[in-house]
Amino acid sequence: MSPTLASAPGSCCFSGVKHTGTPVGRVEDLGGIPTYISDPPVPTQKVILFLADVWGPLFVNNKLIQDYFASCGYIVLGPDYFFGDSVPNHLPDRDRQAWIDNSRKPAIDAFPAWLDAVKGRYGRENIKYCAVGYCFGAPFVLDLCSDGSVVAGALAHPAFLDESHFEKLDGPLLLSCAEEDHTFPLASRRRAEDIMVARKCTYHFQVFSGVKHGFAVRCDPAIDMQRWAKEESARGIVSWFDRFTV
Repeated sequence: MSPTLASAPGSCCFSGVKHTGTPVGRVEDLGGIPTYISDPPVPTQKVILFLADVWGPLFVNNKLIQDYFASCGYIVLGPDYFFGDSVPNHLPDRDRQAWIDNSRKPAIDAFPAWLDAVKGRYGRENIKYCAVGYCFGAPFVLDLCSDGSVVAGALAHPAFLDESHFEKLDGPLLLSCAEEDHTFPLASRRRAEDIMVARKCTYHFQVFSGVKHGFAVRCDPAIDMQRWAKEESARGIVSWFDRFTV
């Protein structure tokens, strides 16, 4: 088996601060998966596939991030591959590990039909697809960046990755990382970079001091460093995608 670089979600993935705001998107069925859809101010041929963390795309924090990406000129699509059974249903302490173990296969199995439905609806030609994955969503992005499904990808504090994901990477990849991350620690981050350097991949790292795993979704906005890192992560992801969707 390929050595693990980003491990399974841990206890901190089940905690964080709930943000405030009024989401403007809607939920529709796409390919059998409830999907959060946030539209840009004007029509576009640029799409972001939003592959959520264990809190799911319908958690208010994630809705607000998706709305931000949409405000920057992208159609944003967030599949609820947890089918309504994301982490908020398993707090404070209910069967966390069992939930993680039981959630991966249904999500993985459902994703291809969802992606096919997305491309059937939004187009297969002349559409610039990008993908961003937070924690649980990271391996979906690496796969999409390896088979030509997207023009660029981004990860924030990833989980469930091993060396083989990077050894087959083909498309451009941004990695938005926390200084302290039990799931994707410094040694793993450096090993991932070594692989990408050796393969001459197109990549970019953001590394934020003073924050931990989950910062890009569930930071405490009352703490300036955390709020800035979360917002700068999102800005950096948009800037990265803008490079490849002109």
